[in-house]
Amino acid sequence: MRAGRPRQFDPPVALGRATELFWSRGYEGTSLQGLLATTGLSRSSLYQTFGDKHRLFSRCLEYYREKTAAAMWQRLEEAPSGRAFVELMLRRAVDERDAEGGPRGCLVLNTATEFGHRDPDVTHQVQLALSAFRAVFEEAVRRGQADGSIRSARDPHRLAAYIVAGMGGLRTLVKADEDRNHVQDALDVLLLALDRD
Repeated sequence: MRAGRPRQFDPPVALGRATELFWSRGYEGTSLQGLLATTGLSRSSLYQTFGDKHRLFSRCLEYYREKTAAAMWQRLEEAPSGRAFVELMLRRAVDERDAEGGPRGCLVLNTATEFGHRDPDVTHQVQLALSAFRAVFEEAVRRGQADGSIRSARDPHRLAAYIVAGMGGLRTLVKADEDRNHVQDALDVLLLALDRD
């Protein structure tokens, strides 16, 4: 019995390209034709491999969460201190202003803004991602408290939640093209939380 025709594409590569498109244009702004053109898939290949647009988007959110969290853990391992990691991540959010093509923000937070609570599956994916990001910051706070670079004795879980919320706010300000000095002021106040109880 002959096996089915081999796939003529690499699904992870196609998923990565679809993620980039959703990240740039949002869910509503991404058309099926745009997905086909970007991934190089035929309509039948896309549906057979990923399902419809909504299921593909869900897979993209999962892909983004895993890739982003893995990169964050790697940066934490390479950081000289817990505080250095937190500062790096917050400053990267601010520096997105100068990104080629303009700031895109975070796909997870962009999605939360676009969908709100109207889609339980998407809401679940957003919550999983935020939880994954908080976990990295929580470990960074623990390390910072242990190495003395973070003087606040606040509960690491609560401080991590504050950092994630603050980073989302910074990215929103940057996307809104807020005055650079105002964004820097917000960053400075966020960093004060690492030193005060």
